Amino acid sequence: MIPTPYTPNLLDESKKPSLLTILNYVFLGAMILYFGKTLFIPLSFALLISFMLYPVCRWLENKGLNRSLSILICILGLTLLMLSIFYLLFVQIISFASAWDTLKVKLDSSFTQMSVFFSESLGINTQKQQDLVDNFTDNSGTHILSILKNTASSLSAGLFSMALIPILSALILFYRSMLVKVLYGIFAEEKQTEIYEILVQTIQTYYNFIKGMALVYLIVGILNSVGLLIIGVPHPFLFGFIASILTFIPYVGIMVAAMLPVAVSWAEFGSIWYPISVLAMFGLVQVLESYIIFPFAVGGRLKINTLVIIVSIIIGGILWGAAGMILFIPFVSIIKLIADHSSSMKTWSLLLGDK
Repeated sequence: MIPTPYTPNLLDESKKPSLLTILNYVFLGAMILYFGKTLFIPLSFALLISFMLYPVCRWLENKGLNRSLSILICILGLTLLMLSIFYLLFVQIISFASAWDTLKVKLDSSFTQMSVFFSESLGINTQKQQDLVDNFTDNSGTHILSILKNTASSLSAGLFSMALIPILSALILFYRSMLVKVLYGIFAEEKQTEIYEILVQTIQTYYNFIKGMALVYLIVGILNSVGLLIIGVPHPFLFGFIASILTFIPYVGIMVAAMLPVAVSWAEFGSIWYPISVLAMFGLVQVLESYIIFPFAVGGRLKINTLVIIVSIIIGGILWGAAGMILFIPFVSIIKLIADHSSSMKTWSLLLGDK
């Protein structure tokens, strides 16, 4: 259980730092995050997972289980859930890969038809088209070896992080009281009430947000899959749930997710109406997700404006790669929550909000 603070005094108004000071802190923070990403990425995932599991862990403790057993049950339950999801996606990917040779032949036929169309309608002869393709292949081929090396190193680092994350999450949950007391000790005694309120609300808000988002992804994934199944697109559940996960990127995610099923449906059936049906289905589900499913499942979430979300994804990708694109959005949400409860950060609350 999180210990209560010592005194009920509110946080005093602090002096606003200069722009140069802010830029220095931003630069220093970016350098620390970039060069320390081997530690900070698994630690960040572990911290967010501990936020998500804390209410469940505390509920089990209130039912009479000791802390260690409660943490073990939570970690094992979440691990089994994630492994089940990865297994289902892996089965779908294997099924898709087994049909790739047939699909490749159909895609080659479709590209040939497109080449004839460009040649007849736009005056670009086949030789020019082939030169463009060869030029692209030659330029990209020189980078294949470096890409393979980077992929291998990233995979080994990723496996290490995946093994480390549940251990760090369990330790954070086990030592949570001590960690909060250390946090109180860093700040002045009169600030502890506000720190306590921010900490509790951060955990509650993030827990409710994750529950709501999991329900959103499940509903949207089912709707996408059923829609693709009705249209007749092969491997509808793989494409449907990939599109569901990518909806966390506003506007851009759904367009990226639609490319592969559109290409597959075009190659499979050779009719323009199937890709149009796929796009119309994704558009309908996106509208339902934005105006019905999301407000119902998530409700009073922290509302971050779209510009900040996209910038956060880009900055996260620059500093931490794919992991940063996932982690920086909840971090911005937590900063928004802190800014909402701090009188000295109202400008940041206004900047991050969607109103």
